Formats: sequence, structure tokens, C-alpha cells
Amino acid sequence: MSQHEYRIETLGIVGSGAMGRGIAQIAALGGLNVCLYDTNPKALAAARAYLSETLAKLTAKGKLKEADAHAALARIRDAGDTSELSGCDAIVEAIVENLDIKRELFRELEAVVGEDCILASNTSSLSITAIAAGCANPARVAGFHFFNPVPLMRVVEVIDGLRGDPRAGDALMTLARRMGHTPVRAKDMPGFIVNHAGRGMNTEGLRVASEGVASFADIDRIMREQAGFRLGPFELLDLTALDVSHPVMESIYHQFYEEPRFRPSPITGTRLAGGLIGRKAGAGFYRYVDGKPQVPEEAPAPTQLPAHVWISRASHAGREQVLKLIAKSDAACHIDAGHTPAPDSLIVVTPLGSDATTAALAEHLDPARVVAVDTLFALDTVARRTIMTTPATTPAMRDAAHALFAADGVPVTVIRDSTGFVAQRVVATIVNIGCDIAQQGIATPEDIDLAVTLGLGYPRGPLALGDALGASTILTILRNIHDVLGDPRYRPSPWLARRAQLGLSLTHIEELR
Repeated sequence: MSQHEYRIETLGIVGSGAMGRGIAQIAALGGLNVCLYDTNPKALAAARAYLSETLAKLTAKGKLKEADAHAALARIRDAGDTSELSGCDAIVEAIVENLDIKRELFRELEAVVGEDCILASNTSSLSITAIAAGCANPARVAGFHFFNPVPLMRVVEVIDGLRGDPRAGDALMTLARRMGHTPVRAKDMPGFIVNHAGRGMNTEGLRVASEGVASFADIDRIMREQAGFRLGPFELLDLTALDVSHPVMESIYHQFYEEPRFRPSPITGTRLAGGLIGRKAGAGFYRYVDGKPQVPEEAPAPTQLPAHVWISRASHAGREQVLKLIAKSDAACHIDAGHTPAPDSLIVVTPLGSDATTAALAEHLDPARVVAVDTLFALDTVARRTIMTTPATTPAMRDAAHALFAADGVPVTVIRDSTGFVAQRVVATIVNIGCDIAQQGIATPEDIDLAVTLGLGYPRGPLALGDALGASTILTILRNIHDVLGDPRYRPSPWLARRAQLGLSLTHIEELR
């Protein structure tokens, strides 16, 4: 291998499916010469027709000049066999997710390309180091992981294998920017950044559902309207489809040697076996009619307010939120200011990470009158609120609390008792996994947040989300969930615990000599 920097002007692409043709499109529009190859000539012809039609549509919509569209299409040529890729400066494979097949392809490519040609894999789940191990020169092998649809998902993960030349990764970072994408750098670990960080939302949403806490639709509503995510976990699983997402969940879990944080759920395995895989099948966690999910309507909120409300003082911040909301909504109820609740008062608790039962027993409260409200996201700013009951809470007290917290017109979801409600535990899991990615040095805090916001569409990256809510708050939630359930999936990452206790930002990197 020569010592000069890699220069990429001609890009080879092997595989002309959705990923391959998407990469070809952005590469050609970025001014690169593209050589597209597929073992199936019909697939290659279909890809060229698709690219021609797509560029024409962009032109018709005014998003692309006609001359630029023609020039981009002219820069894409088809290859009849791999020997025609010999002049490429880099080649990206976008073929089937099979280690042996990818290794065989890379060995074949090594025999025809120049010694300074980078060989990159678009794999989403296989080890770059393992792919490179089948090559005579593993230094030039790297990961270049795009997301579907490539032209719209403007982030790409650049992955360095253990024997990779960092200059190859540097060149791919530059190439990504030339193609209009934002590159993030990752070490070769299962799931890289995005698929690794994405375990929090889906696996914890499934865990909540498996405990019978709330319905799929209610969990999605809470994550959208209370926590501010674009999609809830089950909407997201229906979009990606279980025939794709369930194997990824199992793969990452096993690649991390049964790490509890990534434990899959039998819910998805059963639904996959039954063909309820998602939107593309017309049925998943929702039924779809003309592509639209059929979501059950919510019952109207009760209107009978409680006569008296006693609010726990265990959390000063939580109590102040409830008092502020009641004052703002002009709810006609009396605040019971006694040290202990009066015999007829609704009892409101505001736990972080604990369930309503644990909160009630900790203060020696009557569990039949206790209702908990989630205050992680400010009650006066959210588009939805969540309350939960103990198994002993009476229907009258449940309905009175529902009426109280819905008095200003904001919808309220009532859930069964849960350690950390829904939003607390899902968000805390997301933050915790992001922190552990940083702890393992898989990527920088900046790239973790960047990859997650661009690749998953979250309102903030996991570390920024933790900082916005308070790292100490997230730590409290996780510790309390862990104390109640005893499940190691909730053990706090050292990255989170240390920074929370020191009052540091979760993006803080200590200086090492």
C-alpha cells in the first residue's frame, strides 16, 4: 500500500437494490463517476430505469436542474462483470447480509482493483473486522453504512475495522460530505452507533407492553405527545417491519453475549411468526387501510373533579409542578395541605423510577387513594400527561385524578402500575445506552448525538436528552427501577453515574495525558 492519501473520483458499487442505487444517485449528483454492478442483469436495468425516473421527478419538482440531472445520469455506467471495476478508487458493496458471501466478493475484488482502492461494506449488522479478515490486505477495508432511503437519510456511519488503515476511513468521511451526507465515525462493534443506540426505544417499549402496563397505541401516544418523539416504538417497528427489526434485535443481543440492556421480547417473535410484520403487510401492531394505521379512539376524560387533593412532598419539584398546574387550570378542588392526607382526599405522588405502589408504601399512604403522575416532562408544556394507579386504587379515585389532570383540555393516558411510568423508563434506557456507547469509546459524544438525531429522528441525541432532563434525574430513575425490579438491564452506565454525581455534562470527555 502506498503512503499517499486516498483520492476518490470513481466509485464502484456492487449491488443495485434500494441501497446500491441510492448510493449511486447521491454519488453521481456529488460529481463522482459511478460504476454500478450486479450479478443480475435485470436488477441492473431496473436500477438504471429507477435512477432515470427519480432524477426526472426531481427535475420536474424544481429540486434539480435538468442539465445536472443529465450530467449525473451520464456519470453512471453499468459493469458487465467485476473486472470492469478495476479502475475504481473505492468500491461499496451493498449485497446480502451474509459474511461468507461478502468475504468471497471482497477476495474477488482484490484480484482486479488497484492496491490503493478502498473496499467498503454497507453492512448494518456484520463485523467489518470479520469481513476484512478474508482479504489479503485488510487495511483498506472499512464500513460505509448508509440508511434507507439513502438520498433522504443524510447520515452515514464510517466504521474502522481493527486492522483498518485510518486513512481509508478519513477518505470515506470526505467522500460522504462530497455526496451531501453527514458522516459519523465508529469503532467496529455490533450495531455500530445507530442500531446500537436504537435498542432503547424498541426493547423498552416492548418490555412495558409485556408487563401489561399499557396498550401499544397508548405507549406510542405517550412517547410522541409527552416525550416528544416523532414515532412511538410500535409505529417505528411497523415502519421498519419485523422481518427486518426482529432479527437485528436478536443479532445485537447475541453479539453482545446476552447483554440484558438489549434483551429482545417474545412479542416480536410471535408476531413475526404470524405474519404481522408491519405496514408493508397491511397488519402489524396496527391494522392498515390504504396505508393508514387504524388507531383506536380514546374515551373522553371524566369530568368529576376530586373535592380534595393531597400532594406528596417526597419530591419538591414534582409537588410544585402539580400545584402550578392546578392553579393554572382553575380546577375547582381544594388543596389538602395537611402533613398527612385527610380521609377523603385524592393522594397524588410524583415518583421518579418507582411505581405507584412503592411510592405509596414508602410514605405509609392509603394505596386505594393513590394516583401517580409523571413529571419528567413539565406538566404545563406537554401535549399529553400520564397517570398510573396502584393495583388497589379505586375507580373513583382513578377517574377523579384523570379529570383533574385533563381539566385544561390536555389528554391524559391512564396506565397500570409501572416502575418509571412509560416515558421515564424508555427515555432513561435511551440515555443510558447512549452513555454506554460513549463509555466503550465506540464513538465520540458528538457523533453519538449526531448519528441518533439524523439516523433515528429523535428530538435530541441520547446525551443531549440526558443533559436537558438532568443527568442526576436519569440516574435516579434508573437506580429506582433497578431497585424495584432487580433487572440488570437498568444498571446505570458508569459514564452516566460519574458525570451525574460530579455535575458534569454527559458530553464531557476527560483529558488524558
